[in-house]
Amino acid sequence: MRYRWSMVSTPEKRLNQIRQAANISPLLARSLLSRGISGPEEVSTFLEPRLKTLQDPFKIPEMRQAVEALFKARSENRLIIVFGDYDVDGVTSTALLSDVLSKLGWRVRTYLPERISEGYGLSMDAAKNLLTLFEPALILAVDCGTTSAQPISLLNQAGFSTVIVDHHQAHGKRPDAVALVNPHVLLNDAAEGGTDAEDAPFIELCSVGLCFKLAHAIVKEGRLRGLPAALELDLKNYLDLVALGTIADLVPLTGENRIFCRFGLQALHTTSRPGLKALKKVAATRDFPGCSEVAFQLAPRLNAAGRLENAAQALRLLLAVDELEAQSTALILDTQNRERQKIEKTIHNEVMERLKVNFQSERDFVIVEGDSNWHVGVVGIVASRVMQEFYRPTIICGGEGDSWRGSGRSIEGFDLARSLNECSDLLLRFGGHSMAAGITIAPGNLQALRDRLNPLVRDRLNPELLKPALRLEGEVDLGEITFESLNDLAKLGPFGQGNPPVRLLARNLFHQRPPSWFGKDNLHLKLWVTDGRSTFEGISWSCREVPPAAGRFHLAFTPELSEFQGNLKIQLKVLDWQKA
Repeated sequence: MRYRWSMVSTPEKRLNQIRQAANISPLLARSLLSRGISGPEEVSTFLEPRLKTLQDPFKIPEMRQAVEALFKARSENRLIIVFGDYDVDGVTSTALLSDVLSKLGWRVRTYLPERISEGYGLSMDAAKNLLTLFEPALILAVDCGTTSAQPISLLNQAGFSTVIVDHHQAHGKRPDAVALVNPHVLLNDAAEGGTDAEDAPFIELCSVGLCFKLAHAIVKEGRLRGLPAALELDLKNYLDLVALGTIADLVPLTGENRIFCRFGLQALHTTSRPGLKALKKVAATRDFPGCSEVAFQLAPRLNAAGRLENAAQALRLLLAVDELEAQSTALILDTQNRERQKIEKTIHNEVMERLKVNFQSERDFVIVEGDSNWHVGVVGIVASRVMQEFYRPTIICGGEGDSWRGSGRSIEGFDLARSLNECSDLLLRFGGHSMAAGITIAPGNLQALRDRLNPLVRDRLNPELLKPALRLEGEVDLGEITFESLNDLAKLGPFGQGNPPVRLLARNLFHQRPPSWFGKDNLHLKLWVTDGRSTFEGISWSCREVPPAAGRFHLAFTPELSEFQGNLKIQLKVLDWQKA
């Protein structure tokens, strides 16, 4: 088995109550109940999300102060610098707020840091560059800034002021900003006994979601103040950007994120944005892109610019108004993405060679590797791949000189950012959230970091958690898998982080005919499984072993619709199996 199987308990009595109240199929009722959705109102809200159910943005702590600061700057004709980050969340956040503020009459400039020379976020190097480039202005730091106390102090001394809109965990001294719009700050206060954790709303929003909430608050306030442009601006036109950033940043697609993605994907389908139309064309997405197209086709191309050079090209694409400019920029991003893939493959191969020699599963609970030849813009993707292959918290570093920069990816149950806080004496800089973080470290401290983190992971994770969990939502007969039932289950989408596709179990199957390998290097397996009454084709991607040729086996799978040459069929995406 690749995974640690667990069957979600769905009490029959509760199951029947949901079925009858919502008039839905048993399979859909079981899936809803397994996701913690049981009340009639909950079911209705989940299956039919509505924009009108989005909460008042002014419920977010310090949102009022942020809006007041922006309107004060507008009345003084003060420049607004939207300072973003170089990933998709940061670039979409920058594009959204710069466009909204410009349309509403603010003077706006944008600034995205250079990954190589300035590092992540509002760093000291970036702050010094701002001082040389701009007159004293209001800096709107998005997707960064929460841990930038020293750079913001430097800017304050020069007459700048700062509003922060961020979703990363807070640690260290609070920056002296006019407003800090970050739900995690309130959550930290709750952990320290300052407030009730339940009073920390919007904790799952990424930065572009928070920026949309800020835009909503600005428009509401503008309408109260009689601002004509605020009456005309339709924020629904920005939901395509919100969906891009939300899906790319791997935040849970629950609550308001689910609403943003449901309507944002529709907006992406019909977008009038020349840049997104060109990006969809160069990425060859389906006419109606879903979460997987965003995550694996659109987001990597937007990320490529910031990973290798500067994210300015990605921002230029999102803000493009000319179709020819959009097409040429999309082609540049596509070329950069292919270059990124080559660099990533080289680094991944080198990491794997090291781990083949040095890694011992019973001893090594964390993976920390670095090399001066590894490109800092790609180490995050490599960390993600290595984490998935070894299922250990993983940090991969690169760079040159006396400071390397690294990216970390974690596994369920281990809060990486909080654990890095316990290693702060070994780090020059760090930040992030529970599942992903960034660090700056002296190369000589790499082994010490590995040694410090290893017992933290060992002591905080039960050994069984070092195998990924596979939550199965129900046991079915193959005969229950029909076009009708799949259309029913599609109502649970959009699927992604925190809201995965339905995962089911069928017992006592056997091969209807021998499996066959396919694809480059024969990495994938096609099999035909049957219970003696119904037979389905199954695909096991990146397969490691074949179910037993003789005898029966239990199969964990996700049912999917597959279209080939205009023909639609049901196919099983094989997740795992075990001998019956």
